Amino acid sequence: MGSHEVLALIIFLFTYAMIISEKIHRTIIAMLGGLVMVALGILEQKQAVQYIDFNTIGLLVGMMILVGITAQTGVFEFIAVGAAQKVKGSPIKILVALSLFTAIASALLDNVTTVLLVVPVTLSITHQLKVPPIPYLLSEIFASNIGGTATMIGDPPNLMIGSAVKELTFLSFIDNLAFINFIILIMTVMILAFFYRKKLTTTKELQEHLLAKSAHMELKDRVLLKKCLTIITLTLCGFFLHQFIHVETATIALIGAFLLLLLTGDKYLINALEKIEWTTLFFFIGLFVIVGGLVETGLIEALAKKAMALTGGELTSSTFLVLWMSAIISAFVDNIPFVATMIPLIKEMGHLGIHNLEPLWWSLSLGACLGGNGTLIGASANLVVAGLASKAGYHISFMKFLIVGFPLMILSILISSIYVYLRYLM
Repeated sequence: MGSHEVLALIIFLFTYAMIISEKIHRTIIAMLGGLVMVALGILEQKQAVQYIDFNTIGLLVGMMILVGITAQTGVFEFIAVGAAQKVKGSPIKILVALSLFTAIASALLDNVTTVLLVVPVTLSITHQLKVPPIPYLLSEIFASNIGGTATMIGDPPNLMIGSAVKELTFLSFIDNLAFINFIILIMTVMILAFFYRKKLTTTKELQEHLLAKSAHMELKDRVLLKKCLTIITLTLCGFFLHQFIHVETATIALIGAFLLLLLTGDKYLINALEKIEWTTLFFFIGLFVIVGGLVETGLIEALAKKAMALTGGELTSSTFLVLWMSAIISAFVDNIPFVATMIPLIKEMGHLGIHNLEPLWWSLSLGACLGGNGTLIGASANLVVAGLASKAGYHISFMKFLIVGFPLMILSILISSIYVYLRYLM
């Protein structure tokens, strides 16, 4: 291992140790870690910029502006009251309902967009019932990552796999992944509802107060709401069509955001920019550069190749290795560069004698997407929810997330292992 590889690994491990300890804010330490990678010559500045996923950053900025302006109409409170009334104000049933909605929406949109829309609703409901929001937010994080795994457009790794392997169509992702992810979702939500059942209690008075409310009274500005809903609908249509019109999701989200600002006038501009979660965005930038350093020095590729050498090209062991390695690594590093490294390696295995690559592709998808539930930094949605929660005064710590998320992630990969074996290998 050369000096650059050693330095990159030390910076990576030190940064993650500091993030876990929470002695320094994760944004500061991630940015410093990324900048040290550049300062020590592990990455040139141009290379560092290339590793920053501006599609993710642009998507977040655009959706944060849209959600920030829409929040001023009172529509999130309207949805919150209406949803809570449908389940008679039961905190447990609300957790289940919001989790199911998050999973379905994440399968149809991307999971970051979904949590940006769902979290304000959740905070409104929990505030009115005076129940802790953290169980709801954690459940929505897990549901968004599970739901995103079910379709080709729900999570970036699936989009990358679908783009690289032409025979894996939009419908084949649903056919192969939707059922198993539905099972994992039900198991996850049931466990969380049982685990948090004693915390999720409210008084009869608060329930009755919520049920007595008129949801329509929560709407503050109907003219603004019409403008917001029109632009959000157009933006969501753009997300559905982006692979056909060949326009990135970030461009669509930013067009939507600035069209809405054009329609609403200058008075919303400053407020909209204040609503952007700058700490979350800079954390992403730092993390992208750090992982870029690991990719550039060849550490991720070397790890993947060594792991593949262990199986000797045997299908069953290779499939399970891809599944579990993807899950564990994706819990700690961004899954996009990892999947980008794995795609050519799996294709190479096809040239080396494995004729049926289908189990490997579905294992890569399940491992990389579900692995994001393992830690707070495992997926974009996790960090976005943590940022929004922090802004509202609720702290989701790395260790608090790990204690709940990692066992649930391991359970989901065990279920996936049984499914992959029964469907493709037996």
